[in-house]
Parts: sequence; structure tokens; C-alpha cells
Amino acid sequence: MKYVSTRANFNRVNSAEAIKLGMVPSGGLFVPEQIPLIDAEKLVGLVGQGYREVAREILGLFLTDYLPEEIDECIQRAYNDSNFDHPDMAPLSKLGDSSYILELWHGPTAAFKDMALQIMPHFLSQAIRKLGAERETVILVATSGDTGKAALEGFKNVPGIKIIVFYPHGGVSRVQELQMTTTDGDNTFVVAVRGNFDDCQNAVKQVFGDEAYNRFLAEKGYELSSANSINWGRLLPQIVYYFWAYLDLVGKEAVSQGDKVNFVVPTGNFGNILAGYYAFRMGLPVNKLICASNENRVLTDFFATGKYDRKREFIKTVSPSMDILISSNLERFLFEVTGHDGRKISEWLGQLNTEGQFQVDENTRRETGHILCAGYAGEEETLETIKTVFENYGYTVDTHTAVGVKVYEDYVRRTGDRTVTVLDATASPFKFNRAVLKALRGPEADTGKDEFEILRELEQLTGMEIHRGLQQLDAKPVRHDRVSDKGEIKRDIEEILGL
Repeated sequence: MKYVSTRANFNRVNSAEAIKLGMVPSGGLFVPEQIPLIDAEKLVGLVGQGYREVAREILGLFLTDYLPEEIDECIQRAYNDSNFDHPDMAPLSKLGDSSYILELWHGPTAAFKDMALQIMPHFLSQAIRKLGAERETVILVATSGDTGKAALEGFKNVPGIKIIVFYPHGGVSRVQELQMTTTDGDNTFVVAVRGNFDDCQNAVKQVFGDEAYNRFLAEKGYELSSANSINWGRLLPQIVYYFWAYLDLVGKEAVSQGDKVNFVVPTGNFGNILAGYYAFRMGLPVNKLICASNENRVLTDFFATGKYDRKREFIKTVSPSMDILISSNLERFLFEVTGHDGRKISEWLGQLNTEGQFQVDENTRRETGHILCAGYAGEEETLETIKTVFENYGYTVDTHTAVGVKVYEDYVRRTGDRTVTVLDATASPFKFNRAVLKALRGPEADTGKDEFEILRELEQLTGMEIHRGLQQLDAKPVRHDRVSDKGEIKRDIEEILGL
């Protein structure tokens, strides 16, 4: 399996090189040159298998330069009882007559990013060893809240690697911030950036794309890589849980083998739903992928019109991990639906960079609509959905998952489609406890209470146990208090590395 650049500007590489580099040095993202297929017979054989066995099958198709025992080692280190509090890793819970919640938050940081970031560091360590890299690897991460802690936890104390996480100052929940700033480990560093997530992401991308600066770091004995979903090693493990969810439905006799299902995915950076798209292209029986956005509805508007326009108000919402106006992984999706037309991708992404917008051609817009549709939920709708789901089903969802539920309800009303549907639950409700409590008990429910009082009250109200990754978080010392401007990221990197 070889990997190519979405902008046709780099040599073909194997998976280890793609994972080590993280992003194409001259701009662009790595994608598999060909998408492997899993036929119906192979799918049948996977029914009843555990999460690790399904992961082994899927990952092996893409990591062909890794030995089977190397992949097994990565899987065993990632998907185990120490890291996940449920034996299925990502269990399904029935919500309605034809809908199921895929709980992707049972890892150490209470968010779906753990599904990938518990295994990606091991992919990278293997890649460094396989390629004989002589320089120390520095992981740069831009986060809207969840990726940061998941990456810190995954890379903590991994030999030969340092990790620096940049998050928007004042743009994440208090729990998210404390999860990051209390992280221990000798190789972990956290920087709050004055700005929003897009500012963080753009600044990190500029560092990756600055060839002179990368040469400077190389001379000092460092090379950069990424743990964001721009890195194929981060995106690849997410494909696994789409297969896992389908196979679990078949095992539960909720669907028959070969029946199509829908997936609803709350997304901002488009990585999670893109993993579902790759699963579909591999042969998973998917009817529709439903892209759910919050009031930062840039993706909803794009799929409706074919015009991507980031020149709009940035809105801070109760679902902050989706407060994104530049969806990096859309580039990969467009590369696939245009038949790997790197020229078009370079043109469109160039326009986005210089003009803040681009318009795809009509053929591309039609092609995106064959498998994918999109919708969004406003703030009041999101909070009302949390309350309604709790009252109707006795089930508690976080703000991001509530966006997905509302968009799905709108989709059913609009289309009448009653296909069995899986809704990705991307975070534990305890991670966004203030908004969840207000949704359940009214807008004044959090008055005068700190976030940890709210955690305990939510535990009593819902009957759910506080996620173990959030317990005693307020008692941990803050180890990272650096605050910076978005134009100072290079300076931060140099100071952290002692250059």
C-alpha cells in the first residue's frame, strides 16, 4: 500500500513514512493510493469477533509495510482494560426503534479521539524505528478541546518524542482545559493561544509548511509530525469502529448481513465522518453518512451549495469541539470524489487560503450528495435535545452528540428514511457537564457552582458514574500555564525545545 499527496506534489510513500511525516511537507495530506476492499464473505467471518480482531483485519489492509506482529503489538497496547472502561471499547446502546448510539468515549479522556490516539503513538514509534530516524520527533497538535488531552495521554513518556499542544485560550470547557494543563509526563507541553481553533490550526499548518524552519529544526536535531487527523495514522483507526458498529448490529440481529445502515456523525474538522466514508468505500453497507454541524455551519452550507466559505462569524457554542470554520479533512474527501484530481484540490485550497472561499464544480457537488447529506442544530435545539433524549429514553448525551441526534431527527422528518441508524456519541456527557445540567434542570441550574460541583450533581441526576478520566481532576496541580499569541508559535516551540 502506497500513499500519495492530495495535491499531487510529493512522491509516493509507504504508510510508515506517511505516519512519520504527518503532513505532506510541501502542503497537502496523505491518502492511500488505492482503497482496499472487504467483500461480503470476509464481513460475515468478522461477525462476533472482538474489537481487537476487527482492528487487526482493517489496519492490516492499510499498513502493509508493518509486520503482523508489529500491528498486533500496537493493538494490544492501545485497546485493553487499562485504557478503556468497557470490554467492547465502543459499545452500542439502543436509543429508539431503529437507532443506536455508538459510545466512543470509554477511553482515558472521555472523548472519541481516544479511539485513535491510544494506538497512533505506537504506529509512530514503530515507524520511527522502521525508518531508522536519527532526530527526535516533535508532535505539534492544534486542538479545539478533545484531541489535545487524548494526544497528550497517548504520547506521554513515549521515548524519542516530545508533544506540544496548542488550544484556543478561553475557547474550551474548564474540564477540557484542566485535562490538558494538569497532564504529567516529561515530554508534554501545552500552550493556550489567544484566538480560536482555526487560528491554532492555521499557525500549526504554517509551521509544517515552512521548509526553511523545518530545515532549521532538523539542524538542531528535531523533526516535526502531527497527531491531528491530518496525519493518516490518526484517521486510520477511526475506520475500525464503523465496521465494528455494523458487525455488532449484525450480531445483535438488528440488521441482516448486507443490509445498509446510516451513520450520523457530529463533526467540525471532517475527520470522523471521513473515516466512515473510507469504510463505505471499502465495502461497508452504508446508506447515508449524515454530517451534523452546530451553528458554525460551514459544512452544512457547503454540501447544500458546493461553496465553501469561511468568511463568516465564528460562533462559540456549547459544543466547542465543533467550533471550526476550516475543516481540514474535507480536502481528502474532495480528492476522493474527484478521482484523485490533485490539480483541482490545489486550486480550491489555494483559493480558500487567499480568498477565504472556493466553489466546486457541479459534477463534484452531485458526487458528494450520493452518500453524504448534512444538517445543523442551533444552541437552543441542542439543549432541548439533551432534555428530550433524557426524558424519553433515560439516556444522557453530551452537547456534540445532541447535535447529531437533532440533525438525525430533522433528516427523518425530511426524508421519511427509517433505515437502521448509528449515531456517533463523541464525548461523555460529563465532559460538558455545565451545559448538560442546564439542559436538564434549566438555565439557572449552574449558578454559583463550580464545574466539579456540577459533575457530582449530574452524577446524582443521571445515575451515571463520573467518567474515571474526570474524577479528582480539580485536585491535580496545573503544570502548564503558558499563554501566547497566534503569531508566536515558532517562538514557543523554540523555547520549549531550548533552541
